Order: sequence, then structure tokens, then C-alpha cells
Amino acid sequence: MSLLKQVPSWYSANISVNLLDKLKAVRLWLLASEHRNFSQLKLCHRIYLPSATNLTHYLALQLLSIEELNENLSSVGLLCLKSSCSCILPSINFGIQQLENFIESDTNVEDVDRSDCSISMMRKRVSSHAIKLFGPAHEERNFSIMVTVGRESISNETLISNLLKAGANVFRINCAHDDPNVWSEIVRKVKANSQMLEKPCRILMDLAGPKPRTELLMRETNVFMAPKIDTKGDMIPSAHFWICSMECSSPPPPHFSPGAVICVDRKLIDGLKEGDFVSILDGIDKKSSLRVVLKRSLGADDYGFMVECSRATCIGVGSKLYFKRGNKKHSLGQVVKLLKIEKFVILKVGDSLTISRFCCTSVDEPNCAMFDSNLVRISCTSDQLFDGVNPGELIAFDDGRIWGKIRKKKANEITVLITHASPTGSKLGSGKSINTPRSEVKLRGVTPRDLVDLEFIASHADMVGISFIRDVEDIQSVRRALDEKGAKPEIGIVLKIETKEAYERLPILLFEALKYSNPVGIMIARGDLMIECGWEQMAEVQEGIMSVCAAAHVPVVWATQVLETLVKSGRPTRAEITDAATGMRLSCVMLNKGDHIAEAVCALNSMLSNRSSEKKIAMTNPLIPPSRL
Repeated sequence: MSLLKQVPSWYSANISVNLLDKLKAVRLWLLASEHRNFSQLKLCHRIYLPSATNLTHYLALQLLSIEELNENLSSVGLLCLKSSCSCILPSINFGIQQLENFIESDTNVEDVDRSDCSISMMRKRVSSHAIKLFGPAHEERNFSIMVTVGRESISNETLISNLLKAGANVFRINCAHDDPNVWSEIVRKVKANSQMLEKPCRILMDLAGPKPRTELLMRETNVFMAPKIDTKGDMIPSAHFWICSMECSSPPPPHFSPGAVICVDRKLIDGLKEGDFVSILDGIDKKSSLRVVLKRSLGADDYGFMVECSRATCIGVGSKLYFKRGNKKHSLGQVVKLLKIEKFVILKVGDSLTISRFCCTSVDEPNCAMFDSNLVRISCTSDQLFDGVNPGELIAFDDGRIWGKIRKKKANEITVLITHASPTGSKLGSGKSINTPRSEVKLRGVTPRDLVDLEFIASHADMVGISFIRDVEDIQSVRRALDEKGAKPEIGIVLKIETKEAYERLPILLFEALKYSNPVGIMIARGDLMIECGWEQMAEVQEGIMSVCAAAHVPVVWATQVLETLVKSGRPTRAEITDAATGMRLSCVMLNKGDHIAEAVCALNSMLSNRSSEKKIAMTNPLIPPSRL
């Protein structure tokens, strides 16, 4: 007997015939979309071809006006078309069979079972792709928990093991912070604890990307540096300096946070290597030893060195420098210029903020913020910012904590009126984000620094996150670099959707990613995405991303400020619980760093385990009667 016999008697066969004709027309439209996109589909890897085809059907369905059809389908007990993202054509075929059986009163059980099988196989693809990317989840749940870790995990002996015990199975390292030495130690600790506890896990490393960031102006001065006490009262063993040539136009990488920049003649640093010791006769006639801990390429011919000092040191212009390798001592000359980096500036509503190109910054004047509370001057790591903004446009700093409006623009300078900040003033330090949601800033994709970092990622990570992705060229650049650096073929690629351009081009980005056999995932980076798209559109944007990814059978990471209050203070808000529950519809939920991160992972793991038997993505229910769900 047909499953549609439960339909009320006052529905005539004519209505079913009308619905049947419309569903068949929709099916023809979807099959025609396959033909139109054949050249694109044939480029997709064979393991992703069914997923790419379903994505094609989904996009074709979005071009139709089917609201009335959806209402009629619902009225006879069939779910609407837009509720079957992960299995569109099989669901339509199933609906057609049900309507035909109702009209002809002759059920073909074999056809129904075949459609059921197709729907089931399509829906399982998201789960299988998630396992391929994130690894198998814990037995008691079907979701992955990702945690961001940084330098703090090295000094905290039990943090990694506690996170693994609490339920974390993916660890994320942000390459915008720290350096390869720190990353290497984090990876070592994660793998050691994973093996010891017999809890498998994966490592994701995010590229820093082309995101514009703040750089506070530096002023020429004598510098006194000494080891400091951290917030927990522990001694930080070394003070750090950045040594570069006078000709170097690039700032130190923002995540290095040196206390000062030492400029010398270029020919004097050509022979420096990691591990060398630089001796300096300081301003009080004492000899100090600086160890070279890292050499960093800054693109083109620019490069610099991070050095550390274990005792109090006073350095000034004219201080003598030597370096020692083995038993041989080499003259390095003297300090030509010394720049002290300000730690932060304070901004209030009504302040005027001037942003200068780094290479055009005047270092002969003190930072204006020290003398005039209404005039603050900083610099920026991206030249593209100065070419893409215009007066009247909005600009945000530090993930939207500070907002302003651009008042003036010159070739090397932008003047901003601060329109939103804390009533007592907001601190703005180096390395903080700059967003221009209404401007056409043409940021380059994968940066020279990203290409350098990919060498480390290729040999240490299970997944690479492409930050601020904007076009298919970014995916192609990362793929080429991974191949050149000998990355394992199963390394995953996670596309971070952080900009309006990436959101609008998501289908094109997915088709490009599906050309390769690598596991593919999407991260909804809601912090930058909300600034770029506006909070009014955020709900619609994230639902749109989830729908497209469900159609492509691509696992999604729910990221940014998940259980943030719980992570930082130990107690969650009601809204955070609801937000985390939304993330449970997806394949992975990401938590950021905080003092109570292990407690947050434990709480999230408990929530996920309680819902492990429920459907993960409500919108992917197939086009079948409720009695068969």
C-alpha cells in the first residue's frame, strides 16, 4: 500500500498529478544542470564526483521559485525540496515514486527500497568525509572537538593531556602567532600525550594569511631591556630584540613582539646564522650576550633575526656589536639606529587616529600618543590597505572592539575618526586585526610568509587552514606549495570563510577543492565574517554556508567565541549554550584558548554525547513522508 494513503481523502488525484508533473519538471531541470556543468564536474576527483554533482543540483534548485510547490508537497506529507540539501535528486526521485504509487495504487517496493538506499548513501557521505578529515570521533559521540593551543601549552605540563582526557580530538595552531620553535614543541607534546593516553588526534595549522594588522610606531631612543615577570608571577627568562639591516622596509612579524629593533649595516649581518652569539658593549660599558634564536625571511631580499638576552641590557646608537661562532670572533660593527616599539595606545570615541605606511613612518619623532590624547599614530602591515579605502568608509580594529570612520586619505596616510570604543578607552596593540567591510581592498592571497610556514606545516600537520581565502588561486597556491615541500597526500585542506568575497564565491571554491583527493573542510570564522558582512546578515550568512556545505557533503567547523565566557570565567551564559547547540548540527566545534578551556571541552563533550543519537543536520532530511523518518 502506498505511503501516501494517509493523505486526507479530500485531496484529489488531480492535485497529485499536478505535483507529479512539477516534480518531474524539477528533475529535468536538475539533470540539465549536470549537462551544463559537465566540463566542471569532470575535473572533480572521482571520490568527490557524487558530492560535486549534488552541489550542482542544489545550486540549480536555488534558481527556481518553488515556494508554492514546497507548500503543496508539505500538505500531502512530503518534505519540501529545500530540506534535502545532501540528497536532492534521490529525494525527488523518491517523491515522484510515492506520487506515482498513490495515483496508480500500485506500489513498487523494489523501487522504493532502491531510493531509500540512495538517500542513505548520500547522507552518509558527510559523516565519512568528516572522519577522513578529522579522524574518528570518540565512541560516545559523532562530533569532533577542536581546541586552539599556543605557547601556554608548553609551560603548562598537564594542559594537553587534560584536553585529550576531556574529549578534544583536534588541536589547532595559529601560525599568526609564535614561531616554528614553539610550534615544533607544541606538536611534540600533542603527539606524545596522544600516544601515551592512546587517544588519537589530528593537528590543524592555520596560515596567517594576508590580513592587515596594526603596528605601533617606533621611536628612536636608548633602550633598557630586562627579563620580566609574567601574569602568574613567573620569570620570563629572556628579553627579545629584532636585528635587521638599515635597508629593510618590513616590520618584524607581529607575533614575535620584540622589545626593540636594532638596525645595522646590511653587510654586517649576511653571515649570521641561528645559534650564533652576538656580543654587545652596552650603554653602561657592560658586555651582554645575545643569542640568535631565529632567522626569518620577510620576502624579496629582506630578512631579520630574533635574538634573546638573559640579563638586563642597555643599548644605544653606537653600541659595538660582535658575533661569535665556535672559537672565532667576527666584528659586526655598531648600532646605526635603534627603535623602541610602543606596546599599545589608548583610543576613545572622538580621537583622531592616523595610520601610516610602515616604510614611510617617521621614526625621528616620539609617538604622538604620548603627548596628545586626541592624536594617535600607528602603522599597518599591509600596503594594499592604503590603495583600497576611501573617505567615509568604516574601519574596525581588534576583531571589532574598536570602530572608526575614515576622514582623510593620502598616498601614505589614512586619518580615522574613532566612533566606537570603551567608555574608559580601548587599548590597541601591535598585531591586532584591521577590517574594512565596505572597502575594496585588494589583498593578495597566500603571502611569502605563508609559503615559508607551509614548509613546516607540510611535515608536521594533518590539516592546513587557508586563512582569508578569496579565490581559487589561493587553493592552487597552497596545493602547489604542499606538493613541492613533500606533504603527505592525505593532508587535509580547510577553507576558512572570513570575508564577504569568500562567502559569495563559496560554491566556486568548493568545486576547486573537490578536484583533489585531499580531505576538504570549511571553517565558519564568525569573528571576521560578522565584521565583513554585518551582524544583521550574520544568521542568514552562516545558514547559507551550512546549506551549501551540506549539499557538497563537506564537513564544517563551527568557530569563534563558542562557549567563550565558560572558557574565560568558568561559567557559561544561556546564549552560549544555545550557540554551542547550533554547532552540534555540524561536524566539528572549535574552542579558543582560556583559563578554563579543559572544563569547557568537558562540558561540550557531555553536551555532544547526550545528542549523539540525534540527527546532526536537520536541513538534510530527505524528501520522504514523516512516517518514514
